[in-house]
Amino acid sequence: MSTTIQMLLKELDQEATTTRKMLERIPSDQFDWQPHKKSMTLQRLATHVAELPSWVSMAVTTDELDFASNPYSPVTVNNTGELLDYFERSLADGREHLVNTTEEKLLESWTLRKGDQIYQVATKGEIIRMAYCQIVHHRAQLGVFLRLLDVPIPGSYGPSADEQ
Repeated sequence: MSTTIQMLLKELDQEATTTRKMLERIPSDQFDWQPHKKSMTLQRLATHVAELPSWVSMAVTTDELDFASNPYSPVTVNNTGELLDYFERSLADGREHLVNTTEEKLLESWTLRKGDQIYQVATKGEIIRMAYCQIVHHRAQLGVFLRLLDVPIPGSYGPSADEQ
């Protein structure tokens, strides 16, 4: 296994630990809550965070995502337990595909588009890193949502204010 793949696996596992702690705090009875009309609901945001590890599989097994021919359709989870189960399945799938890929595959091109509109062209390895950045970004949004709901948030790269 290449050094790049080992590095990506280590990062995936580290971010999964933090993500899992955040998702465990999502109160099922607040799934419909949203801080602003333009914001996602708590359920929608948490589900997106839970699905993002599956982008590793998508990057490795496809050459593009075209929203015009493959419109986004989020999975529905009804409670925190289902949310965590979904996250663990996404994580296992992404991890398995990463373990079984090659360095050469990570260097292949991958495109994010909506029909003729190209959003991004990058290597599959870069798309995996982008997915990790998306996990961190949306997990931070979850932290803000939870803070506004007065739910203690876990630390990410050190203790949170709630843990000190």
